[in-house]
Amino acid sequence: MFVFETKIRVRYADTDQMGYVYNGNYATYYEVGRTEALRSLGMTYKSMEEDGVMLPVLEMKSKFFKPVKYDELITLKVTIADKPGVRILFRYDIYNENNEHVHTGETTMVFVDMQKNKPCLPPASFANKLNPFFE
Repeated sequence: MFVFETKIRVRYADTDQMGYVYNGNYATYYEVGRTEALRSLGMTYKSMEEDGVMLPVLEMKSKFFKPVKYDELITLKVTIADKPGVRILFRYDIYNENNEHVHTGETTMVFVDMQKNKPCLPPASFANKLNPFFE
């Protein structure tokens, strides 16, 4: 299992009139988490695309327990619980400054061969960096 944590400061632009993070912005937080998790492995989306593979979102789920508010420093935990094949499932758990679990979400993404525009296995460079977490 691969687990990564990063912190995000909630910007005013992320919030609605009530001062709560607008629901659509959670997808952006998910992307920040995925990007930084890949970076922690020595990978980037750009390097994957240079290998001829893109990673579009197939499905996204969100569940809200408590509002996240302007200027809070939240902790975003990204988990890949299962070894990826053609699909990869990312789970996101968000904690507020009091370490309360305030949100959970998931994205299922698909590895796609950019030339064939068809699903494929992850690039070897990606798989090799993740494999140690699933032995």
